[in-house]
Amino acid sequence: MLSHLLVRDLAIVSSLELDWNLGMTALTGETGAGKSILIDALGLVLGEKAEAALVRAGAERAEILAQFDLTRCPAAERWLADQDLDDEGICILRRLIPREGRSRAYVNGRPASGSQLRELGDLLVDIHGQHAHQSLLRPAAQRDLLDAYGGHTDLAQAVASAFADYRDLAQRHSDLESASRDRASRIDLLRFTLEELEQLGLDADEIETLDQEQRRLGHLDRLQQTAGRILQQLSESEPSLEDQLRSATGEIEELIDIDPGLGECRDLLETAAIHAGEAAAGLRHYLDGLELDPAELERVTDRLALIHDLARKYRVLPAELPEYLNQRRTELEELETAEVHLDTLRTARDQAWERYLDQGRLLGAARAESGSRLGETVTASMQQLGMKGGLFEVRTEPLAAERAGSGGLERIAFMVSANPGQPLQPLAKVASGGELSRISLAIQVATASCGTVPTLVFDEVDVGIGGGIAEIVGRLLRHLGESRQVLCVTHLPQVAAQAHRQCRVRKETLDGQTHTRIEPLDEEARVDEIARMLGGTEITAKTRDHASEMLSWRAT
Repeated sequence: MLSHLLVRDLAIVSSLELDWNLGMTALTGETGAGKSILIDALGLVLGEKAEAALVRAGAERAEILAQFDLTRCPAAERWLADQDLDDEGICILRRLIPREGRSRAYVNGRPASGSQLRELGDLLVDIHGQHAHQSLLRPAAQRDLLDAYGGHTDLAQAVASAFADYRDLAQRHSDLESASRDRASRIDLLRFTLEELEQLGLDADEIETLDQEQRRLGHLDRLQQTAGRILQQLSESEPSLEDQLRSATGEIEELIDIDPGLGECRDLLETAAIHAGEAAAGLRHYLDGLELDPAELERVTDRLALIHDLARKYRVLPAELPEYLNQRRTELEELETAEVHLDTLRTARDQAWERYLDQGRLLGAARAESGSRLGETVTASMQQLGMKGGLFEVRTEPLAAERAGSGGLERIAFMVSANPGQPLQPLAKVASGGELSRISLAIQVATASCGTVPTLVFDEVDVGIGGGIAEIVGRLLRHLGESRQVLCVTHLPQVAAQAHRQCRVRKETLDGQTHTRIEPLDEEARVDEIARMLGGTEITAKTRDHASEMLSWRAT
């Protein structure tokens, strides 16, 4: 749910900051005070398009920050984790709108794109009214809501899984079928490739061994000269290094009687003389076995050239040739048994399609039944909400086989006729913002127990109604607030009086500039605000008594 909202330098709002709670919160105030600006700010931080004209006059940028508690929104937690944007059950969205340049967005302090904000926003907040950010207008959301309402979400997931299995098998069959069309020529090419690479007989370690051997054979002269010179210095010159070390050892030995502290130096010189002798013996053995063999150098060079030529031919690295050979063997085996595989895949694909159809028919029947119930419930609520003769229908239209998918065998559409005699039309085409808000309210109330979005915003849901209908709207909003967070911008006292909490939005002028302020109201202040909404600027004792009475009628 929304727990905190901060707005700076947006339109006529210079600075506004407020904590929010569960339940229904009514936002009231004079027309033009800036109530809808709060909804606009929330829409912007949830990814709606931003314009520089929204920045307050005299300011360089506008800033909106919204903090959400994700305790009741596991879907948003999963989304954040998938995007590597999670932060221990908290979600902080921040939007900066500069007067010049592009706006910037952040999720938990990390940069985010507008599409990411919109995806996340769809999981956090539903805005109902004359705004575009409304999930109920999306066909996929209508389908998911119907499945949740009817209790067949598991069946819908089974249908999606069955379709995924069918699609995977169909793709594999199609790929193999395409490969089989030029099967003969491909088999000939693969056989030639295998023969060529098998004749090469290359293993994974040979290239490194050949490279080392080529380097050794190519530098024999240098190896002989350097090793011989060092052997001469160590053992065969007069005096040799070995002789000098042994002589120094003897001289130190004579001094030990005078100073025993030289014993360690004597031991080191003696060890050095031994190592020098061993190194000389090793070099002598190495030189004895070092023979110049031009034929061997030529063989190694030719072998490496052949390997590199084949690597270039097949467009792989030399070291990858053995693995390339294994891949081509596997491909040849699949092609040589392609007919068997095709028959097997075709059978598996057709069986998967039948399983999908079976599950889809069950889901379609369940959707038809629950759609009928939802239509009756919402239609009844519409009568209570001032739309006498209005109809709501959940239409399920069968899809052609080629258009069936993970969502099932039918298209789901919420259809509405707000007034008698008007034809049913898609919910998204309802012209009146007030009617759309009330229909959305009816749907939300009917599906309150299965909704997943924790925060619902109703912007002027009371447009065009009054009296008893307004009180019904208020009671329905309060009912929603028992299980969800509901924010409602309203001009009607009957609606505001039903709220668990009320905030007053007012406009004031300071130092020649207009500012919007918002303040939570205690019970006494609520009486004054409800009285203002009832009687206008003149608040009498009678209107205050009426306001107190209305607040005492709140649903429990």
